[in-house]
Amino acid sequence: DPTARESDIYVQSKGHGIAGMASVFSDFGFFDRALLENSRGSDSDLNGHPGPILPGVHIATGPLGQGISAAVGFAMAQKIEGVGRTFCLMGDGELQEGIPWEAFMFAHHYNLDNLCVIIDNNGLQIDGRVEDVMSPYPIPEKLRAFGFQVFEINGHDFEQMESAFNQARETKGVPSAIVMKTVKGKGVSYMENQAGWHGKAPNDEEFETAMNELSAQLAEVEGM
Repeated sequence: DPTARESDIYVQSKGHGIAGMASVFSDFGFFDRALLENSRGSDSDLNGHPGPILPGVHIATGPLGQGISAAVGFAMAQKIEGVGRTFCLMGDGELQEGIPWEAFMFAHHYNLDNLCVIIDNNGLQIDGRVEDVMSPYPIPEKLRAFGFQVFEINGHDFEQMESAFNQARETKGVPSAIVMKTVKGKGVSYMENQAGWHGKAPNDEEFETAMNELSAQLAEVEGM
């Protein structure tokens, strides 16, 4: 129940990943799946970034770094009340902003061991490679310097993800960060590791190719 005071909180700081988030939320029954059909329409509640009009979304995000700033506030409130945990998903390009590092300092100073930050380290942003635009590397070492317990995993390996989240839950006294190495556009041959697909939609032919490739991979996973 996303409205229950004792529930965990999820903040999607990388707001442009709303399509994936909304698909999962609809599977959880937060809202009717038909809403996905009008994604980003001018009359839709499902626009280009998450907004509180959607059930399960606690704060509007999109401007880089603002999601994690709110997340540490949520975690602080939970810590005071002794209920719930906060999870925040960030993009690696967000680390080029100053706001996240202030939030990280706050999280460590107040011993927010109920905070778990997940960083999608796919190495690309709208202008190209993250390291060329303004390098945030080395990410794990910097987070450790800010007092985080850091777990480095393959972000496409569900077993590694489960293990990291379990370890984060057991971490006491300091916040946790899971740095996930991922491939942008994973599973679609012409999208993988291509920065140009950061903010555009496929045409009908490209969409059909993508869906065929993803459906084949889904069938293989479901058959395992």
